Amino acid sequence: MQDETIRSTGQVAVHDGGTGDTDTGALRAGDNQVVHPWEALADYGHNERTVISHSEGIYLYDTEGNRLLDGPGGMWCVNVGHGRREIADAAATQMMDMGYVSPWSLTSGPAARLGERLAKLAPGDLNNVFFTTGGSTAVDSALRFVQFRNNILGRPEKKHIITRMDAYHGSTYLSASVSGKGRDKSWFDYETDTIDFLSSPNPYRRPAGMSVEEFRDEKVAELEQRILDIGPEKVAAFIAEPILASGGVIVPPEGYHRMCAEVCRRHDVLYISDEVVTAFGRLGHMFSSEAVFDVVPDIITIAKGLTSGYVPMGGVLIADHLLEGISGQRSKEAIFSNGFTYSGHPVSCAAAMANIDILEREDLPGHVRSIAPYFQERLAELRDLPIVGDVRGMGLVGCVECEISDDTQDALELDYAIGNRIDAHCQELGLLVRPFVNMCVMSPPLTITREQVDELVDNLRLGIERAMVDLRNEGIWKG
Repeated sequence: MQDETIRSTGQVAVHDGGTGDTDTGALRAGDNQVVHPWEALADYGHNERTVISHSEGIYLYDTEGNRLLDGPGGMWCVNVGHGRREIADAAATQMMDMGYVSPWSLTSGPAARLGERLAKLAPGDLNNVFFTTGGSTAVDSALRFVQFRNNILGRPEKKHIITRMDAYHGSTYLSASVSGKGRDKSWFDYETDTIDFLSSPNPYRRPAGMSVEEFRDEKVAELEQRILDIGPEKVAAFIAEPILASGGVIVPPEGYHRMCAEVCRRHDVLYISDEVVTAFGRLGHMFSSEAVFDVVPDIITIAKGLTSGYVPMGGVLIADHLLEGISGQRSKEAIFSNGFTYSGHPVSCAAAMANIDILEREDLPGHVRSIAPYFQERLAELRDLPIVGDVRGMGLVGCVECEISDDTQDALELDYAIGNRIDAHCQELGLLVRPFVNMCVMSPPLTITREQVDELVDNLRLGIERAMVDLRNEGIWKG
């Protein structure tokens, strides 16, 4: 595991990472020319975002000299931690050897070796790899492949995709269409004719008096009934994150995924596992579908931990049995006209190979299996705080959901009031959280130690406690 020598919070000497860029004001002015993902247009051009200058281990450092524990692990992605020279050297060497080659009619050593390696790591017969630029394009490509395959098989009506509320699968057109986070969908257009949503499998929101097992059975029955209502001849696939990550780290009840897969098999519906977040050690295994949830999917989508965020990359793993029926003499001379200029980019592939080397050599999945119980136990201690409604998670991913009730105030405004104050206080304490409105999400680098888990949870507790004081003093909460 990577050595981590810095422990205390507070200010440190500013380090510019060799760029010379430490003028926070000038950098913020330039940044306000940039439209960020999920940009709130009411604030556009006037933001004062934290400017990160460099990083090491599980910590980020800003241009004001503050050290911040990277609670979200970037965007669920910095699995091996920051500052890994091995990955940087692999990318730099590949750039000098050959920085780019067209994936249309040529290939490269890194792409060929990575494809072979992923096929060996994947469960079942998922031995075929299609490289993409990230998670959204991976999901989009997986859904297009499903449509494409049914067209070749002479089943043009078998196009419906079943997905779930609270799911997040990306921001390209098809991946956004199968995402079920309602607050994200107010101002955009989506595919609606062939997308069907099930209710969220969130046990925390189950009806009063219903057991978790009864709730699970109800959700599985809902999937089967939806297939029957649409008609199995029209349903192409069910897509599911093993854990609904951006929806609030929703962990479905035990057995849910296996039972859903059984329903899909009965009705000739493909099972797509969106492992963009959960693969490459996050839940203690290189892939979680089979090892954790007892499911061998037909298709798996990947990204994030594939390169630990050092360079963009994603992919789709496709089972042999899906390609066998549409390749060779059965192909009808069809061409899978889907791809990207940067599919199988040699530099990204080299970085991914170095990243997987680290994961395997340091047995980071094993470290996650060892430290995850302590991480989850420490988070669970926060349940004693009055505004904490639920604490949930698995492996090295967790969520602390805070809520207050007041019939005289708008619920969404209350949720934002909670999240914004917790976020601000935690950052002052040296902890980055990723508030999804009222939910504090944690997915730290897999190299985290027990001492650093304590640092994370202790500062999160203090940030929530300080937010509670604010809410009382401002008259927002009477608790």
